[in-house]
Amino acid sequence: MQTIALLGGGPAALFMYKRIVEAKLCNYTVHIFEKHEKLGAGLPYSKYGASKEHITNVSSNEIPSIKTSVKDWISQAPKALLRKFDMDEISLNEYKVLPRLLFGEYLEAQFNLLQKEAKKAGIQTVVHLNSEVVNVLDNENAEKVNVILKSGEKLTLDKVIICTGHSFPRKKEKKVKGWFDSPYPPEKLALQVNYKVAIRGASLTAIDAVRTMARANGKFTHGSDGVYTYHLSKKSKGFKIKLFSLGGLLPGVRIHLEDTRPDPSDLLSEDEIKIIKNQHKGFIPLDYVYDQNFRKILQEKQPDLYKESKGMAMEEFMEFMMDKRKKTDPMRLFRQEYEEAEQSIETQESIIWKETLADLSYVINYAIKHFSAEDMLRYKRSLQPLISLIIAFVPQSSAREILALHNAGVLELVDVDKNSLVKPSEKGGCIYSYGDKKNQKKKEHFKMFIDALGQMPFYFKKLPFNGLIHTHTLSPAYLNFADQENAIQEFEEGNKEVHKDVSGVYLLHLPGISINDYFQPLNQYGVANKRIYVMAVPYISGLNPDYSGLDFCEVASQKILDNLTDPYHRNR
Repeated sequence: MQTIALLGGGPAALFMYKRIVEAKLCNYTVHIFEKHEKLGAGLPYSKYGASKEHITNVSSNEIPSIKTSVKDWISQAPKALLRKFDMDEISLNEYKVLPRLLFGEYLEAQFNLLQKEAKKAGIQTVVHLNSEVVNVLDNENAEKVNVILKSGEKLTLDKVIICTGHSFPRKKEKKVKGWFDSPYPPEKLALQVNYKVAIRGASLTAIDAVRTMARANGKFTHGSDGVYTYHLSKKSKGFKIKLFSLGGLLPGVRIHLEDTRPDPSDLLSEDEIKIIKNQHKGFIPLDYVYDQNFRKILQEKQPDLYKESKGMAMEEFMEFMMDKRKKTDPMRLFRQEYEEAEQSIETQESIIWKETLADLSYVINYAIKHFSAEDMLRYKRSLQPLISLIIAFVPQSSAREILALHNAGVLELVDVDKNSLVKPSEKGGCIYSYGDKKNQKKKEHFKMFIDALGQMPFYFKKLPFNGLIHTHTLSPAYLNFADQENAIQEFEEGNKEVHKDVSGVYLLHLPGISINDYFQPLNQYGVANKRIYVMAVPYISGLNPDYSGLDFCEVASQKILDNLTDPYHRNR
């Protein structure tokens, strides 16, 4: 018998546990450590990351299979639970999004079903609730891993899979009055205020903060025509939200997807990776993936746009699409995209280029660790900005609320550049320094500031579990340059991510740790650890940049299972 630990009990752990149970790995006792009081929900789908007003940005037909479908679970769920969220089985269809807290209940129920299945299969499961892991130590000589809990308890295990999920450390919060390092848990933002509030970011995280604060200071109504109207509370006459957005754009609105879930068969196989790298001096070229997984599909499914952009390099096409967005007033563009998305859902017709861009991001996420540093820089500078806007898929109800708040004069979108600066104010809140559209420098004081940039990557020295860092079990993520001349040019132009190693070779350093295709951390010599796997996206985002939620959990858990069970994968 061997022991395997899942550190964290959220969606990543759920999918990993599902793989273990379905593979009938009866030679393992599975320990699950969850710092809160329930399994399944993690941060996004629990009270620590959501309130009643927050909803998922995926519908039930887009959720990877677990044990029972959402629709089937809803049909058997307690009536009291459904009434709490104003839902019933009649009102649910497979295209509807769900309240996040209700989805958390669903995930917990799936974990319970899997535990019953594990017991029948003879797999022992030990669940440790309210058990926060504070350190991990790898004992290479003994081929064991020590897990240390906040309580002081230490457990020794054979394998450890880090599934700790989202993390929003508190830095200035509670030290500076009116300063919030993240919108989570959202209950802290349910404040009635009579002044302006600054929110940095315009992503789904920022929209979470907007939905909470809007309800604390007024209410939404909507007529039979579906138009939302926001009514400000008399006690909150001075309440206004300023959303500070880099580039002044809001994310794209959720559309109908022709393929409800990304297809894992679209990912490059091991053999394909080997062949492509052999043909391209040890790298997978970004242009190869872009041509195969975007341009060819565009040519087949959206020939008009393909012809319009024919001959454009990747950078030119991305600039072409971004310019189209920037030429329109951001709120007008958001309304147009909302209306376009409504029609897409009503007619069940996808917007091809947007769905294809999402699929491209999915494929790149698992190929990117094989890119050259030059192609990684191209991706970050050109492709990633458009991807991060388009595939956020803001739910329709969130879009309606943003538009209603703007129409009521309660929400303003502010375009800022990279030189904008936020500092704590001695009076509380923040001083926001930025340049407006006329390039005039502005400084504004806000009594309340919310940092809503979303999940930020963890750089190597900021990672938790310092036992893995001090023993050199982990190493910082990096990529090699195909041409050192390009590296020297980047370095001389002030790129702080380009460093020279002890041998004099320039490398592109990235956030997080080095991992292989099976999510095993690599040490400083590039050797994979055979006892530890890392699914926590903030720790691996340098080489795994797409925070794609449940789709990521599905793929990563399968790759880890392959490594656990197949000698071919295990010995690579």
